[in-house]
Amino acid sequence: MPEKNLPELITLKRLIDEGGRHLEVGTSCTVAMDGRQFPVYTIALGNPSPDVPALGFFGGIHGLERIGTQIILSFMESLLARLRWDSTLHQQLESMRLVFMPLVNPGGMWQATRCNPQGVDLMRNAPLSAVDKVPFMLGGQRYSHHLPWYRGKAGAPMEAESQAVCELVERELLSRQFSMALDCHSGFGLRDRIWFPHAHTTAPIPHLADIGALEQLFSQSYPNHNYVFEPQSRQYRTHGDLWDYLYLNGTSYNDRVFLPLTLEMGSWLWVKKNPRQIFDRIAIFNPTAKHRLQRVLRRHLIWFDFLMRAANSHGRWMPEGMARKVHHRRALAQWYDA
Repeated sequence: MPEKNLPELITLKRLIDEGGRHLEVGTSCTVAMDGRQFPVYTIALGNPSPDVPALGFFGGIHGLERIGTQIILSFMESLLARLRWDSTLHQQLESMRLVFMPLVNPGGMWQATRCNPQGVDLMRNAPLSAVDKVPFMLGGQRYSHHLPWYRGKAGAPMEAESQAVCELVERELLSRQFSMALDCHSGFGLRDRIWFPHAHTTAPIPHLADIGALEQLFSQSYPNHNYVFEPQSRQYRTHGDLWDYLYLNGTSYNDRVFLPLTLEMGSWLWVKKNPRQIFDRIAIFNPTAKHRLQRVLRRHLIWFDFLMRAANSHGRWMPEGMARKVHHRRALAQWYDA
């Protein structure tokens, strides 16, 4: 079997089989690697009507960050188990759409690299250049695919995996009046962070009031959470960010709301607890101890469930009129020192 050394793909296929009639399954593209063919699966469930809100979950964009895929698979497993008995979940799915792309970059995960098999960093691959200064190399480079953070050749089409993400987002999320996306990564800092656009500029996004209202809603509902909410640009800026590209293209010509978020799990904490992990390029980005992995998979389920409820009930918390101005001013003061 081509997946024999890719347990995340084996788990995903098992969940697809278990989901049966509840799931709509597709293959966005197929990635060739070492004589093997790896499918990039998309999974959807819930109401397919374009009139209901949607929420998308994405993981494994960077092949080294296996925990991003694992946490989505854990959430899917929980959902499928609850579908057997939870009438509230069935009611929830009647009024919303869920879509999943848990393993965007199977070739990179197979070869244990951040990039895809062509050496391209998929989060630097969109046709979008930063308007503010980016850190050397880290912000994306076109020198060589042998170096990290390679954007791909100038003017070349996006990589197949990047295009697959864009096609799913455009079809399932941007086609609706309200949608959100969560992309799961690891590797930055000692704290778990929720990032929102922009990554290519320090300018606030037009939907800053909505982001501010969402953050306040979560903090009031779960006052003991440990996430840091912030625009990605507050830490560093990049060229070619997929979510900036999709946000700009999906909201610049209509009044629809699309809020792309990134869960950036703080893997430095795992290394701090076990310094030997720093010598293993996979362990740097992933919890290795079994109890620590279980804790990570468990901890973020609250955030995932909250996003489902927030998307489904967006009409109850999205700010309007004067409240919108208040949220915008508060967010500017909180994240932009304005």
